[in-house]
Amino acid sequence: MFRGQYEHTMDGKGRISVPARYREVLGDVDGSSSQAERIILTRTFQQCLVVYPLEKWLGFEEKIRKLPQFNAHVQHLKRVYIAGAIECSIDSHGRLLVPQPMRDFAGLDRECIWVGQLDTCELWAKERWNGAVEEALQDPKALAEAMSELGL
Repeated sequence: MFRGQYEHTMDGKGRISVPARYREVLGDVDGSSSQAERIILTRTFQQCLVVYPLEKWLGFEEKIRKLPQFNAHVQHLKRVYIAGAIECSIDSHGRLLVPQPMRDFAGLDRECIWVGQLDTCELWAKERWNGAVEEALQDPKALAEAMSELGL
């Protein structure tokens, strides 16, 4: 599972190191290290990027494929997640090259944060991540109620 958060620096070419722990998780998805070289990078609704191990992405696509194609929410989901997805690889130095359009979308520059999300991980611009955490903590009572409703 992808857990925790890690600060990393993106270089001028858009390369960023994937945390070593996340590389380990990517390698353990199907028990072969070759799978770690194939990941899906896509956009989210929160203006960050999300990394899916290829196996998890294929399962996600299958779920989307079964949804009603003319439902407006499904169309929006496809326009953001599916249309924004690209297959990437992690190089021999453990770095991911983030294409310029994706860097622009997520506001990624130098200071970035990797954030574990169990089956996936997210890549945030540091300032946007701090804002997202502050927003989530603005109403702790509502957050506690939501967790209770989910049975947590």
